[in-house]
Amino acid sequence: MGEGERFQLGTVGALTLSVISSVSIVICNKALISSLGFHFATTLTSWHLLVTFCSLHVALKVKLFEHKPFDRKAVMGFGILNGISIGLLNLSLGFNSVGFYQMTKLAIIPCTVFLETLFLGKRFSRSIQLSLIFLLLGVGIATVTDLQLNTLGSVLSLLAVVTTCVAQIMTNTIQKNFKVSSTQLLYQSSPYQAGTLLISGPFLDAFLTNQNVFAFKYTTQVLVFIILSCLISVSVNFSTFLVIGKTSPVTYQVLGHLKTCLVLAFGYVLLHEPFSWRNILGILIALIGMVLYSYFCTRESQQKTTEVAAQSIQIVEGESDPLLNAENGKGGLTDAVAPKAPVWKSNKDLDA
Repeated sequence: MGEGERFQLGTVGALTLSVISSVSIVICNKALISSLGFHFATTLTSWHLLVTFCSLHVALKVKLFEHKPFDRKAVMGFGILNGISIGLLNLSLGFNSVGFYQMTKLAIIPCTVFLETLFLGKRFSRSIQLSLIFLLLGVGIATVTDLQLNTLGSVLSLLAVVTTCVAQIMTNTIQKNFKVSSTQLLYQSSPYQAGTLLISGPFLDAFLTNQNVFAFKYTTQVLVFIILSCLISVSVNFSTFLVIGKTSPVTYQVLGHLKTCLVLAFGYVLLHEPFSWRNILGILIALIGMVLYSYFCTRESQQKTTEVAAQSIQIVEGESDPLLNAENGKGGLTDAVAPKAPVWKSNKDLDA
């Protein structure tokens, strides 16, 4: 199996793990929040990250991966920014209608495309742009119902979108610039993410729910679901960093909308939640957009691979052909045959 095939297999595995773990944790958290009344989302996320760090620390001790320290300031800034983006998303949900919150999540893809184009010089073809429009249109039809605007909610949503986009772009660029794996980055940044949310989480949750997380009645059933949610979150956090590192922030967001469609479908099939023709139409349009996005990304990736391979062959042939090198002024037979003129040395008597 070649290196390219192994990379593709690893990418497919990362995408699959991300979908399965994310859908599982949504179902688990839905039961925890809706059925058991545990509404402290930000605090729960801080516990997720804390358990993730502890799990990775154990993995490090048994030498499942290698610790690779790098720029501490970059790690700290990245971790705190990730924590802030999670808190802002929760605040956005608290101050906006569900429909407007879904619009906020939809805005992450075009914002990411804009930032990557503006600051990283990345180019997205018309085909990719068209597929993303299909995807966003479909998810919008399936999930956006009411749009109630307010100034504070809109500002919070804007900040949530920007911080989330920057954090996900940094997840990709840090792994590439510092040559670290997704596991190494997650291990070093998760303490800062967890710390940010452990400090702010109880206050945010109290502000949004008018309840105290420390005064909540933790029954055995609640504790079981919290532990289960924390264990699943290890896979969610790991696969998130893995997918963004292997693909791109935009691809991760596309995958996120696939999870949304799957959660809607599972809710209808398993929980018998209300489902309308609008949901079905939106999911179908979104799936068309996802298929087109996958197809165009694969095609463009293959084209780039072919172009790179062709350029490599041309370079090798050029270096191995002395006549071609001679025509290009790189020497060749002339340099190999022509004897070098003796160099006059003024101090030859001293060297003798």
